[in-house]
Amino acid sequence: MTAETSYRLHGARILALALPLIGSHLAQFAVVITDTVMLGWYDVNALAAVTLGGTLFSNFLLVGSGFAWAAMPMVAKAAAQGEAAQVRRSTRMAMWLSFLVGLVGLTLFSWAQPVFLLLGQEAEVSAQAAAYLRIAGWGVLPALQVMVLKSCLSALEHTRVLLVVTIAAAGVNALVNYALIFGHWGAPELGLRGAAIASALTNSLMLAVLALYAAVKTREHALFRRIWRPDREVFARVFSLGWPISLTTFSEVGLFSAVTVMMGWFGTIALAAHGIALQLSALAFLVQVGLSQVATIRVGQALGRDDRAGLRRGALALIFVAAGFAVVPVAMFLALPRPLLALFLDPADPVRPQVLAIGSRLLAVAALFHFADAGQVLALGLLRGMQDTRAPMLMAAVAYWPLGLGAAYVLGFPMGLGGVGVWLGLVVGLAAAAGLMMTRFWRAVGLRPVTR
Repeated sequence: MTAETSYRLHGARILALALPLIGSHLAQFAVVITDTVMLGWYDVNALAAVTLGGTLFSNFLLVGSGFAWAAMPMVAKAAAQGEAAQVRRSTRMAMWLSFLVGLVGLTLFSWAQPVFLLLGQEAEVSAQAAAYLRIAGWGVLPALQVMVLKSCLSALEHTRVLLVVTIAAAGVNALVNYALIFGHWGAPELGLRGAAIASALTNSLMLAVLALYAAVKTREHALFRRIWRPDREVFARVFSLGWPISLTTFSEVGLFSAVTVMMGWFGTIALAAHGIALQLSALAFLVQVGLSQVATIRVGQALGRDDRAGLRRGALALIFVAAGFAVVPVAMFLALPRPLLALFLDPADPVRPQVLAIGSRLLAVAALFHFADAGQVLALGLLRGMQDTRAPMLMAAVAYWPLGLGAAYVLGFPMGLGGVGVWLGLVVGLAAAAGLMMTRFWRAVGLRPVTR
């Protein structure tokens, strides 16, 4: 087999895994948008409350998913080695750890109102957001288990079911929201509480469907056999891999939160432009998240087969595919900034021209931002496939905070570049993370070209 043929095969396998994963991430994004739009139609205060409460829930879910993501390379490697018992043990202990994290989340959500007040949020909005989390917060327990099953099924290359289930969940969430928020079809009008019930119900249904699928379609791995049985060795291994992933995610979430605070110092209009531009960037980023997960799976499989040449070829193929996917949103950000931003704005809003002007400049920076972000998340996926999580955690902490946040402040304020300078600081941080992590990966796997 020639190198060219090999790269084509790698590209085909990457796309076969990636497209369903990317679709499932976009469908999950649709769930968030549906909640936002429907509550925006219902009541502005309810919208503010679900934005506040939903942000806390989503950020906790991301940070708390470290143990779920740790299972992915472990399962991929074990499956490539034909070790069904190890697949089961890794999945089971990831579920145990994720359940414990979920209990921490429930405790945090029960104290949400004092936390929001401490952060300077308005009393009424804080109370409503806390009321939302008292119901929706229970959904964190099934949501974290869903993350574990998604990692396991992805590593076993059962990715199409994730797309189908997530699309179905988005539809169910929309229907239940419509019924319970507004009181349609004979349901009570519950407003914000209805959205909370819909969220918890959707997460529970997703868990039930994925668990049933895993039990039926992956019988050879018997994922839920003796699920109550402790496994100290694998528990420690999943914990060791998972907590650095959680802290890495926390560093990135913290960077974006801090940048949002900085943008607020420029005023409401700048903050609104930042929020829209960030939503567009986040939507494009979901594609790269899917490719990062494929990187973790493919590297884990290659290690399980002890195929170093295939690992290097696969990594190069992933870089080219990720760059190809990145070109499309970058071109749109540069060529169509105002039409994209206008999708989020009322044509009659008097501040619309100002938001469009600021947002257009931010999207120009987002073109650089997206390439840097794609590079760092792909590098993270490659390193996680090698079960290397602690060094990337330290690299991320340095790149995101002293470098990224420091550059954002200096460029935005002392150098007077405003919001554009703050976003350039994000580029600095993400590019530094990408450079550090990619260098570590290629040093680990060898830099020599593969030609045979």
